Amino acid sequence: MRRLLLQQVKTIIITGATSGIGKATAILAASHGHKVVLAARKEADLQATVDIIKQAGGQATFKVTDVSKKAEVQALIDFTLAKYGRIDVLDLNAGVMSFAPMNEVRVDEWERMIDINVKGVLYGLAAAIPVMEKQQGGQIIATDSTAGHQVGQNNTVYASTKFSVRAIMDGVRTEEAQSHIRTMMVSPAFVKTGFFEDQRNTNLEQVPKLRPEDIAAAVLFAIEQPENVDINEIVLRPTL
Repeated sequence: MRRLLLQQVKTIIITGATSGIGKATAILAASHGHKVVLAARKEADLQATVDIIKQAGGQATFKVTDVSKKAEVQALIDFTLAKYGRIDVLDLNAGVMSFAPMNEVRVDEWERMIDINVKGVLYGLAAAIPVMEKQQGGQIIATDSTAGHQVGQNNTVYASTKFSVRAIMDGVRTEEAQSHIRTMMVSPAFVKTGFFEDQRNTNLEQVPKLRPEDIAAAVLFAIEQPENVDINEIVLRPTL
C-alpha cells in the first residue's frame, strides 16, 4: 500500500460507495492512506467493501445512508465528525439513471432521479458546508456526467438532473471560495457499472465504456492536489 508522505491524510466521505465508481474510489483512496467513510443503503454491501479495504491495510468505516433523506445525510456527517473530528472531502457520488422517451411518462422514475441525483447533492451540501466553513477548508466532489453537457435521446430527465448538478456545484464554487472550500465535478461518459443492467435500450451494450477505476483515478487526482489548486471539473470519455 502506498502511504501518503508529503501530502495530508484526509478523511473522505463517499456516497454510493458499494459499487461502480464509488466503490472503486473508496478502495483507491484507502490504498493511498486516506481514511474513508462509505455510505450507501445496503449494510451487507458496505461491510463487504470495508472488509476489502481493511484486508489490504486501509482505514475504512461505514454508515448506512439513503441520500434522498435529509436526516440520514445529516447523520452521516455527524457520524464522521464524531469518529474523525473533521471532514476533508465529501464525494457526492450516489446516483441513478433511467433511459426512456418522455412520452412513456415514467413519473416514478423521474422523481427517483430527482430525489437522488439532485436532492441527494443538496442534502449533502446542506450538511457539509457549515462544517467546512467552520474548518475554513474542505473539498466537495460531485459525480456529474457528459449528460450534464449534452442531452441525448431518451435521457432527458437524467440529463436535466446532471445539468442541475453542474449549476449547483458552480454556484458553490463561487460562493464558498472565501471559506477555502474547493469544488470538483467528475463528468464521465458511459461507465461499466450496474446502471446498464436494467436499461431496455440494448444498443447501450455496444457503446464504448470507461472502467470505474478510471473515474476513481481522476477523483483522487483532484483530491491530492495542493490546497491552492482547485480543479473544478474533469470530463472523461473512452478512446475505444
